[in-house]
Amino acid sequence: MTKIIDGKKLSAAVVESLAEETRDFAAEFDLVPGLAVVLVGEDPASQVYVRNKVRQATAAGMRSIEHRLPADAAQEQLNSLIETLNQDPEIHGILVQLPLPAHLSEPEIIQLIAAEKDVDGFHPLNVGALASGTGELIPCTPLGCMLMLQQVHGDLSGLHAVVIGRSNIVGKPMAQLLLQANCTITVVHSRTRDIEAVCREADIVIAAVGRPEMVKSSWIKPGATVIDVGINAVEREGKRKLVGDVDFQSVSSVAGSISPVPGGVGPMTIACLLKNTLKAARLQQPH
Repeated sequence: MTKIIDGKKLSAAVVESLAEETRDFAAEFDLVPGLAVVLVGEDPASQVYVRNKVRQATAAGMRSIEHRLPADAAQEQLNSLIETLNQDPEIHGILVQLPLPAHLSEPEIIQLIAAEKDVDGFHPLNVGALASGTGELIPCTPLGCMLMLQQVHGDLSGLHAVVIGRSNIVGKPMAQLLLQANCTITVVHSRTRDIEAVCREADIVIAAVGRPEMVKSSWIKPGATVIDVGINAVEREGKRKLVGDVDFQSVSSVAGSISPVPGGVGPMTIACLLKNTLKAARLQQPH
């Protein structure tokens, strides 16, 4: 019987635990952790993500401040907002919702956010710290995937994990975290030869490539754990539906454990964003 990894249930437990930790932090420092969420433009998916992040931050006892800029906002306008948030002592975490409109520079914004407030874990200093094994602020989606994997396996030592995709946001940091957990890692991508055969060797498959239902049952070793990071909007029978990078129906007949879309990695990403916000608030207090 295939186990469905319930990201909603696991994330609710994480947020509940965080709410207790946040109360302790507030009592110790007389300070409520503050998260600033910046949304540029009217992208519907981004608006949903931001709304969920704000709601969950409140549930965890944190202060969430939302900043909205129009889709045609100038780079200087966004830069100025980030600089202001960097200097605000009541803001401990800054999240700029990606993707940004095409005329704005994502690398410039990522580098502009103060590294100690970079709760997405994308700043080059935090990327380097993760690579060296000393990272504190870890990219939220890979961190959420790790919590899901630990729930299934406990100790991951010696397992062979295949990561499909090599993005800076998921693929690369995911590989780093799995390596630190003593997995054997293979990263496959668009130039990899015979991806299916490589994936069939894996105890764990992480799909993070952005192609609807690309991973089929023939790619998966019986009993393997499959984490689906993808979230793709497709038209089915005249209706808009969200699907992952994994063909859930076929793969769930082969996998030992699998995360659904929606309701899998998405809620865990938000829970880990809040973990990072509390951690950032602690790191910013004088020791």
